[in-house]
Amino acid sequence: MSAQRQKTIQAITPQIAASCGSVKGKHAIVLDGGKTTIFISDKSREAEIIERYNQRRKK
Repeated sequence: MSAQRQKTIQAITPQIAASCGSVKGKHAIVLDGGKTTIFISDKSREAEIIERYNQRRKK
């Protein structure tokens, strides 16, 4: 493998990991008494997400 290709792979890999199910840089929200955990990138939306989850559970 060429040195240039190796550098390209090393530069792209963290970006791919962050977009493919990685929880790096995300905030955990524990729902349903610990039975459900979701990860969000915007901590300021935590209350809104909890409220929406609780409304959906009631249906």
